[in-house]
Formats: sequence, C-alpha cells, structure tokens
Amino acid sequence: MELYYSFSALIVLASIFSYLNYRFLKLPSTIGIMVIAIVVSIFLVSFGEAVLPRTFGHLNNLMNSIDFTEILMGAMLNFLLFAGGIHINIDDLKEQFWPVVIFSTVGVVISTFVVGFGVYYLLPLVGLQLPFIYCLLFGALISPTDPVAVLSILKQAKVSKSLETKVAGESLFNDGMAVVVFTVVLQLAIGNEIDLGVESIVLLLLKEAGGGLLLGLVLGWITSRLMREVDDYIISVLVTLSVVMGGYLIARQMHISGPLTMVAAGLFMGNFNMKFKMKSVTQDYLIKFWELIDEILNAVLFLFIGFELLLIKNLSHFMIPGALAIVVVLLARFISIWGPTKFMSFKTTFSPQTVKVLVWGGIRGGVSIALALSIPKNEYSTIVLSITYCVVVFSIIVQGLTIGKVANPNKIAKEDEEQESVALEQPH
Repeated sequence: MELYYSFSALIVLASIFSYLNYRFLKLPSTIGIMVIAIVVSIFLVSFGEAVLPRTFGHLNNLMNSIDFTEILMGAMLNFLLFAGGIHINIDDLKEQFWPVVIFSTVGVVISTFVVGFGVYYLLPLVGLQLPFIYCLLFGALISPTDPVAVLSILKQAKVSKSLETKVAGESLFNDGMAVVVFTVVLQLAIGNEIDLGVESIVLLLLKEAGGGLLLGLVLGWITSRLMREVDDYIISVLVTLSVVMGGYLIARQMHISGPLTMVAAGLFMGNFNMKFKMKSVTQDYLIKFWELIDEILNAVLFLFIGFELLLIKNLSHFMIPGALAIVVVLLARFISIWGPTKFMSFKTTFSPQTVKVLVWGGIRGGVSIALALSIPKNEYSTIVLSITYCVVVFSIIVQGLTIGKVANPNKIAKEDEEQESVALEQPH
C-alpha cells in the first residue's frame, strides 16, 4: 500500500502542475511540470522547515521512500521505450540505419571518454578532485540522450522525417548501450575484478544488446500473430501490456537488456500490425492508449526529476562544477556526432545545420539521474549526482526550449540540397 500511496501522490501533483503549466506557463508539458517541481523544491529547501514543516517533511519522506533507479529502469523506461518504438516507421529507420547504429554505439563510447577526460582535468580547477574511474562513470551515465521532451518540438518545427528519425532512433537504442558501458565501469569503480579483454567486452555486448533485440523480436512476432487472430481493441491493449511487463521479467531473468527488448518489440509490433487490415477502431484505441501511457509516465518522470533536488544536499556548492560539466558534455556531444559523420560521408551527407540540431537535440534526462542514483553511496557519489543533475536540468530546460529555434527547417532543407548536389557532381 505504501507504493500505492506514493504513486497516488505523484499523479495528483503531476496533474496539478500540468494544469498550472497549461494555464499560466504555457511551456511544453513535461518541461513545465519539471520547472514547477524545481521551483517548489527550491522554496521547500530554502524555507520549507520554517514555513511549511509538515509539507517539507512529507515530500522529503516521499522522495526518500521511492527507489527512483528501480522505478525508472525497472518499470517506467520499459513503457516509454515500447511506446516510442511502436510509433517509429521501420522504413524511415532503415533509411537512417547506419547513422542511428553508429551514433548509439560508437557515439556513446566517444562521448564517455571525452567527458571522462574532460571533467578529470577540469574539475580540479574549481577545487573538486574526482578519481578518473568516477569521471569515466559520469561520462557513461551522461552520454545517453533522452529527447522525450524535444520530439514534439521537432515535429512542430516541421523538420525532415530523416532528421526526426535520427534523433528518435538514436535515443531509443543508445540507452541500452550506455547501460552496458556504465555497468562495466561501475564494476571497476567499486573494486570488482572483471575481464577487460576485447573478447569478453564484445561477448557482454552481444549478450546484453543482441540478446535484448532478439528477445524483443521474438516477443513482437508471437504477440503480433496473436493480435492478428483476434482483432479486438481490449485484447490488443492487454497483449501489448503483457509484452512490456512480462518481457521485462524475462529479460531480467536472462540478464539481457530490458530497454533494447522493449525497443525491438515496439518496433516490430508497430510495423507488423500496420501491414494487415486491423479494424480502424482497434488501431485507434491502441495508438491512443500508448500515447496516453507515454504522456502520463513522462509527466511523472519529469516531476520526479524536479523533486530529486530535495535529495541533493548543498547543490549550490556544485553549481560551478556543474556549469563546467555542461560545457564538457556539450563539447563531447559535438565530437561524438561530428566525428562519426566525417567517416559516414561516403554513405550519407550531414549538413552543418543537421549536425547542429543533432548536437543541441541530444537532451539528457531521467536515465542519467537514475544511473547516478544507482552508484553506491560514498564520498564521490554525491559529486557525480550533483553535476549530473545540473547537466540534466540545463539540458531539458535550455536545450529543450530552444531546439525549435535551432531546428530551422528551411535552412536544413537548403543545406541538404546543396550537399546532395555536391555529392552528385563528384566523380564516382
């Protein structure tokens, strides 16, 4: 019942904040909810014990009683990734296959090391000493992008489908890769002996990532066949729910990537089911159900992120290191996008404007905070959590609210045309 009470309180707060944002702030829903939660958190941290001691105490107890890492990584993320996968067109993804794969694998590794080295050498300049392995750990957890808040803005900005697919595809797949990298570095950080040979790392990736994708495809195929036989919207919704909830349990038992299982299952079911003539009412209910689940969980997730401020003591002490980390993370994002595009130029072209949108659209979110919270408590975990929080809040608010202006569709289209004409003129 304790979990039920906690979730009930979060839903009530999310609905109130969502209403306030809609009436007064008029920001994108998830960003507005998070901004209000942060403002409330700052007020409670500053004046809560004197002005509203009971409210401050209740909210503090609520946030301390909830295992954010377990709830996000073990429950919410599965629903969000499945909902994201089910709305991606597989034909669009095939066209952007290599950029998505390279950005979500090679890009994550590049970003991890650039961030790791960057904060290792720069944090001492502002009086913070962090061992290199923890700098690398921070690099691993801050590298996955989470553009939930930015996708709707990109659609409103009417960017090309290819660019939208690059951003969405990368975010869906890089969570799984980043979790594997984070897990390996965390084992080293806490002193566990693990085999760092190329062969063992490749085998771990194949098991985690390959196993997750394979399980997702199998689950997607089986349940899609079942839905084809019974074209009923209630059963269809129940079947998709069972894929997410049951699929995660299977992935956990098999020690493979749950996030990638959900992405693969969502992609398969979303595209397979559109190929046969599903009743329009069934299709309509299914799409609206998962859109609603997506919106509700995102509201709760961004409320969580806003209230996580209550768990970070003396965040003001980490504002300058946090600002430094923001610069390093943005630089790492640029290198991890720009570098691979130079090697992919023979396959596809990336205009400067496209690279700019990919860099600025690489928003960090709940996954990074969840991974930071999963680090065993010690003298370094608070530093990592604090600078992670600074990067995530900046990323969601500043990048999330300005990506629409950066994503100039006319400029992107013009540069893409110029790139294509140059490519056609070059001798083959």
